[in-house]
Amino acid sequence: MGYRHPFPLRWNDNDQYGHMNNTVYYEAMDTAVNTWLIRHTDLDPAGAVIGLARASSCEFLAPASFPEELEVDVAVGRLGHTSLTWDLAILRAGAPDRAEAYATGSFTHVFVDQAARRPVPVPDRVRTAVEEHLGFTPPGPSAGP
Repeated sequence: MGYRHPFPLRWNDNDQYGHMNNTVYYEAMDTAVNTWLIRHTDLDPAGAVIGLARASSCEFLAPASFPEELEVDVAVGRLGHTSLTWDLAILRAGAPDRAEAYATGSFTHVFVDQAARRPVPVPDRVRTAVEEHLGFTPPGPSAGP
């Protein structure tokens, strides 16, 4: 169970040092997460409830460069009352696991009412999809914010 999002590198993804620019790692993670949300939860980026980035991080482990084909392995690290923290790894396409990841990272969405920009509970359809498609089970009723 899980989700891998393809991310083939483009010519302009290389920086002057000849490897994938640091910002492209974040682009790959953001694209993978939002693609998963749209495809598996029907979350509408212009809907009444949206996910806003609260925090992100990336640990760079090895260089990648064009024309490599990568994948972003998408998992959930934490599912709170109003937020969801993604557990991510950027891998060579077809890698059997995360053992030789190019990078690992996290990305936290806080779900908010689009008009008021105030936190709201993670939508039920998102919780259900996380459990069904990514195999994540929250630890219990005190999962926190």
